[in-house]
Amino acid sequence: MELINSKLFIAKDVPPFLKVYGFVERLQGTDTVPASYDPETGVTSKDVVFQPETGVSVRIYHPAASDHRKKLPLVIYFHGGAFCLGSTAEPNYQKMLNIQVKEAKILLVSVDYRLAPENPIPTLYNDSWAAIKWVASHISGENNGTEIWLRDFADYDRVFLAGDSAGANIAHHMAIRAGLINNALGDFKICGTLLVHPYFWGKRPIGPEAENPERKSMVDKWWLFICPSDTR
Repeated sequence: MELINSKLFIAKDVPPFLKVYGFVERLQGTDTVPASYDPETGVTSKDVVFQPETGVSVRIYHPAASDHRKKLPLVIYFHGGAFCLGSTAEPNYQKMLNIQVKEAKILLVSVDYRLAPENPIPTLYNDSWAAIKWVASHISGENNGTEIWLRDFADYDRVFLAGDSAGANIAHHMAIRAGLINNALGDFKICGTLLVHPYFWGKRPIGPEAENPERKSMVDKWWLFICPSDTR
């Protein structure tokens, strides 16, 4: 432990992401902006807590459209942040997803899963799967689901999972889970995944990982920190 003053000790240092004392101090990814109407893109977003017992929520984005009767392709998005940083409310994600929704003319659901280390893996996978099941509950219209944007505007024949970094890892695992569990999502059709700079890691170095053993060792420690039960 490193003494930083007479009262606090660093129990765990995970550069450049966070430090752990008797609490977690995140060093990045903590800025937030509210869901809102964005005048530059015409996109409107709103936050919905779909799991009150845990507080897990989503931020839903809807594009400006003259024909509100038209069904829109649905993208479920998982943000990055090494499984321990970030949120759906981070300014860079808000800006990026507003642009994506405008340009692609899609309905988008961004999942605010719980973070490690307070909630070690597999919590974030379970939160993400719960979000997908909640979205899928709207597929039959008025008798299911309470979120009107998902009920009235989502085209459930055109559903895609997407994410960046750790979020791409989550999207990958969610697609696998959907394929392995027969009829888990009913008529909910996942047509594809979009993985941006996906974060995958393993015991054996692959490609450029072998060229930088110092970085390999550092990322190994990251993984064991967020998933302490992994014996690799």
